[in-house]
Amino acid sequence: MPKPERTLLLLRHAKAEQTHGAPDHSRELASRGRDDARAVGKWLSDPSHAPSPDLVICSTSERTRQTLEGLLTGGALVGEVRFEERVYDAGATSLLDVLQEVPDSVDTVLMIGHAPGIPMLATALALEGHGPSEPLEHLSKGFPTCGLAILGFETSWVALAAETAHLREFVVLRG
Repeated sequence: MPKPERTLLLLRHAKAEQTHGAPDHSRELASRGRDDARAVGKWLSDPSHAPSPDLVICSTSERTRQTLEGLLTGGALVGEVRFEERVYDAGATSLLDVLQEVPDSVDTVLMIGHAPGIPMLATALALEGHGPSEPLEHLSKGFPTCGLAILGFETSWVALAAETAHLREFVVLRG
């Protein structure tokens, strides 16, 4: 019997305000960012795009929290939500460490984080030549705010590693 495919959604937070002198962790979303986050939530509310996340792992920064709030306002349905300090300012390896702790009972995870970690992780996980080439081409042009990479893989979370997933889709939604 084949293993069921798991889904990982990697979302870069929405557009944040540029603030001088304020701590980076406290930066809030710009008006456009709030609109974009709601657009992602609306897109995710359609089950034909991606399965609803069983677990959301979100950075503790204000802008990622507000991005999650926008997703929910836009209609996204999510299961458990975990705010994880290790996602803030993390590189791809650290983000992968967090994902490898996800229990096998979880099929779909949404991770909301920052650049460059989220884009680097998406690129590292995606096995070229597996899955459609158009999303990989789109991803190679950049990973802007509210960029969403949807990856599929058949391993356990603990076995998730570079080039073990395929990029199903990469979208950038604007509100």
